[in-house]
Amino acid sequence: MTNSTAEKTTPGQKTQGSEPGNALAKRSGGLVTEDGSTTIADVVVQKIAGLATREVNGVHALGGGTARMLGAIRDRIPGASASVGQGVSVEVGEKQAAVDLEIVVEYGVPISDLAKTVRRNVITAIEQITGLEVVEVNINVNDINLPGEDEDGEPETSRVQ
Repeated sequence: MTNSTAEKTTPGQKTQGSEPGNALAKRSGGLVTEDGSTTIADVVVQKIAGLATREVNGVHALGGGTARMLGAIRDRIPGASASVGQGVSVEVGEKQAAVDLEIVVEYGVPISDLAKTVRRNVITAIEQITGLEVVEVNINVNDINLPGEDEDGEPETSRVQ
């Protein structure tokens, strides 16, 4: 007597769970396979998180006061480029990543809504690009940008009246 509910497989086809490494490869987004493993550097995840954060409307800048000051100086040096990972710190394991962000928000933007949007954008970007599971995104709002302020925090003054 045959079991009519048994899975049918074609020759060479593997069923889920037929090999111990198969389930691990599916869970980890393909970073660990029978053919080898892929390791993702912290700086890669840091840059992805920084870019994903900057994409969100309402985020004025990333980083604390000192980091932003050094970034402003770096911007004035010919040939130097701003650090994409400024204000972002990450911890990356074999299958998971955690992100800490320091941001400056635009005045008038609801911070709780902005934080939700930033978290969703960062998690989506990291998980889609790297295959890592993001276990947490911690956001530290350390300043607010008021209308009429320049990067140094001083009110803008017009040369022409």
